[in-house]
Amino acid sequence: MSDYAVVDPATGETVQEYPTITDDELGQAIGRADAAYRGWGRTSTPAERAALIRRVGDLHEQRRDELAAIIVREMGKPIEQAYGEVDFAADIYRYYADVSPKVLEDEPIELLAGSGSAVIRRSPLGVLLGIMPWNFPYYQVARFAGPNLIIGNSILLKHAPQCPESALAIERIFRDAGLPDGAYVNIFATNVQVERLIADPRLQGVSLTGSERAGAAVAEIAGRNLKKVVLELGGSDPFIVLSADDLDKVAEDAAAARLDNSGQSCNAAKRFIVVDDLYEPFVAKLTAKLAESQPSDPKREDSKLGPLSSAAAADRLQDQLDRAVASGATLHSTGDRNGNFFAPIVLTDIGADNPVRREEFFGPVASVYRAADEDEAITIANDIPFGLGSYVYTTDPEQAQRVADRIEAGMVFVNLVLADGVELPFGGVKRSGTGRELGRLGADEFVNKKLIRIG
Repeated sequence: MSDYAVVDPATGETVQEYPTITDDELGQAIGRADAAYRGWGRTSTPAERAALIRRVGDLHEQRRDELAAIIVREMGKPIEQAYGEVDFAADIYRYYADVSPKVLEDEPIELLAGSGSAVIRRSPLGVLLGIMPWNFPYYQVARFAGPNLIIGNSILLKHAPQCPESALAIERIFRDAGLPDGAYVNIFATNVQVERLIADPRLQGVSLTGSERAGAAVAEIAGRNLKKVVLELGGSDPFIVLSADDLDKVAEDAAAARLDNSGQSCNAAKRFIVVDDLYEPFVAKLTAKLAESQPSDPKREDSKLGPLSSAAAADRLQDQLDRAVASGATLHSTGDRNGNFFAPIVLTDIGADNPVRREEFFGPVASVYRAADEDEAITIANDIPFGLGSYVYTTDPEQAQRVADRIEAGMVFVNLVLADGVELPFGGVKRSGTGRELGRLGADEFVNKKLIRIG
């Protein structure tokens, strides 16, 4: 089978295979991207480029039926969530069309000595490579490509091997929106070709969303070649419950935060850390709430939980569960596994020596931990290699601020879930990556912040 193929995870059917790019075609692709940067990227204005990116967002909206159906086939996303992703991607492009020209205006600096003026001028770097994952095929591309094209950079996009159909649909949208040849180029490249591409002097930066292993490999290659890199990697986000007026609502939010995208989201709540007096009722309420979302055909409009993205992903999750139980964890299942479909699972009694305690579960598995008090809850929350997102539930506003300050993560959400927004920066610390996407910070990663001092 080709590296790039659509394999429906709900059925196991190989829908279509796509050939990888040849070395000659890869050379032509980077040549086209470099020419686009040196032409269109340097001569058009941010406002002109923003108008085209706004059109990209509009085309996502117009083609939402087609785009949503594609990712249901590719990675099993429930259809209503697929529509939501397409809509969110459209909003991202429009957001950057609105704010990027303003962000790119000259930033004056007040001089402490001497006469004249000084400004920071933001200008493009050149050709960028985006390496994107399968779990959010449109959203991930939007938050990388949208701002960087408005800045004037050009994009080479290597999508996940299981997302070739959506990758081509995105490239077609950019072309139909009127972007010039080479501004956005999809490449079905191999890992070996990616390594050569990062070393090419025409490439100026790399953005990767993916696993720790992939991030470490790309960062090593980028560092060896002195290339700017942004990494959004894994997460095992804590969901800390310290007090509650309505524990049913907290459990409902917890289930929603765990099952989004069938549990296959980097910033999903994965570890639920609950103070002693709420622990037992929370476990019962969370298990009951998770049980309401049983796996089903992702093409059904009422589907809340689809299959895992592939047979390999399902087998990895099963291996983690087996190791967790073998090391003493208690498994509370709400149903049976059927191929790539997993019913939601709650894990408790995960001891300090259990090997899965510091791993990320990428699927509908909620790990629940008991904490004596606030301090122990924070200790458990931070005892992880990751630091992407986090959630805090408390009725005490002062405690909320205190705990938010102490959590080692790039994002903290207090008393709410699924609250990502186009204007909110996204990123983490520790082994969850470097850099930020979305918000104004997302338009400030791959730019030359050039000082111009005039006497």
